[in-house]
Amino acid sequence: MLRGVRNRLFGDRGERLAERHLRRLGMTLVARQWHGRVGEVDLIMRDGHAYVFVEVKTRRSAVGSRPEEAVGRDKQRTLLRLANEWAALRARRGEDRDAIAVRFDVVAVVWPEGGRPEVKHIRGAFDAS
Repeated sequence: MLRGVRNRLFGDRGERLAERHLRRLGMTLVARQWHGRVGEVDLIMRDGHAYVFVEVKTRRSAVGSRPEEAVGRDKQRTLLRLANEWAALRARRGEDRDAIAVRFDVVAVVWPEGGRPEVKHIRGAFDAS
């Protein structure tokens, strides 16, 4: 159990770092760890007119596979469902659903023990098709 808590705290650190990185790029935070019926999206950011659904993957090492490789087809489908659910909620609150532009980004963080983190932002990591 302790390991799971440590992993969650480490993931939260990566998400905060990713958020700061995206803010420096001019994006604004809309939601953090937003929960829908089918799962959770780490960050929802606003970039101009687009809402950006961001999956953050944090690892201690890039040995083996890179963090961004963990965002496979299943996770992409989940993020797409979450974006549709979120857009439907926005539309019920009066926002024109056809005017809601959505993008899916991935932020990969490699943060070695005692070292400096490396952040890789993959803009438009996948599309909604």
